[in-house]
Amino acid sequence: MNQFTKEIVTALAQNQDLDLIFKDHLEIAVNELLQNELSAFLGYERYDRAGFNSGNSRNGNYLRTFKTKYGELNLTVPRDRNGEFINHTLPAYQRQTDQLEQTVIQLYQKGITTHEISDLMEKMYGAYYTPQTVSNLTKVVNEQVEAFKSRTLSEKYAVIYLDATYLPLRRDTVAKEAVHIAIGIQPNGHKEVLSYKIAPTESGAIWTEVLADLKQRGVQQNLLFVADGLVGLASAVGKYYPEAVIQQCLVHVSRNISHRIRVKDRKEVLGDFKLIHQSSDKQAAEHSLANFINRWRKRYPKVTQGLLENQKLLTCFDFPAAIRASIYSTNLIESFNKKFKRQTKKREQFPNEESLERTLMTVILDYNDKFDQRVHKGFNMVEDTLESMF
Repeated sequence: MNQFTKEIVTALAQNQDLDLIFKDHLEIAVNELLQNELSAFLGYERYDRAGFNSGNSRNGNYLRTFKTKYGELNLTVPRDRNGEFINHTLPAYQRQTDQLEQTVIQLYQKGITTHEISDLMEKMYGAYYTPQTVSNLTKVVNEQVEAFKSRTLSEKYAVIYLDATYLPLRRDTVAKEAVHIAIGIQPNGHKEVLSYKIAPTESGAIWTEVLADLKQRGVQQNLLFVADGLVGLASAVGKYYPEAVIQQCLVHVSRNISHRIRVKDRKEVLGDFKLIHQSSDKQAAEHSLANFINRWRKRYPKVTQGLLENQKLLTCFDFPAAIRASIYSTNLIESFNKKFKRQTKKREQFPNEESLERTLMTVILDYNDKFDQRVHKGFNMVEDTLESMF
């Protein structure tokens, strides 16, 4: 049993803090590594005669502290007379472990303020980090946001989903603001979050900015946009992607219908409407839509008239049946929004827009990493067909 093991056994028997033992031995080990590094650099051991008249030699030490999960280490860093030695045991200018930096960054990504993180670090590690120090550490998160916004996108997407979700954001006062999100699926079935915009309300002007951003970053062609009944979307699509078509989310249409009919009729009316997107092909869907209108025209004329005038209900039937279940609604992007809201469930508000962006970026990067090489359901069977549609 070596000395280290004996000390651990003794500490356990006396119910002492093992971190103190680990810290002491870690301190000894790091100091020895530093001395060994210098010996390897110079080519001879300390007090070795081979060092005489070698052109370089040891030149004392300087003290340095280094914070670890076990406590603060007091280190003696050796120097050479020519000032050429650079140790690799300790990263230059770094005073804490990467684990601590990662903790700070993860807290920052969750939207916690630098002052709150400083207080948490003091409680967790026994060392106070000024808000400025924390701010410097977390610049990497802001860099991730900027990198995401400026990255080049693929030239072609088979479908792009558009939807907005609302979250509480403080400017001068607190109000829920719209996070506009675009998710795209390439012809090969790979999907990713493409872009986002934050604005006080959802509007056609902001969606126009989203499409302009996609165009600027490389998206030259898109076959289909899937969205709710967004005001101004058709004109924005016509401006930037004139050859693309739009599918209005049939789930949203169904919800809107349910709000405009009597409760006693809902089950029957919505059951009839569901037959439309369950149809085997476009002809059958048109037949189901005609039956729905004929049956409910007299009782709910405004509902049926709205369906008659809507040219975006059956667009999904112009695409292969294998992917139709994915493109008749915005369910795909709504599942992302639900994940985002779960991530922020405990937050009453975001103190500023940057805080909201950092939290959003955490969810986006996780989503994009997860689905980077996965093929969305059905797309593996129709890639060639989709390519031929461009």
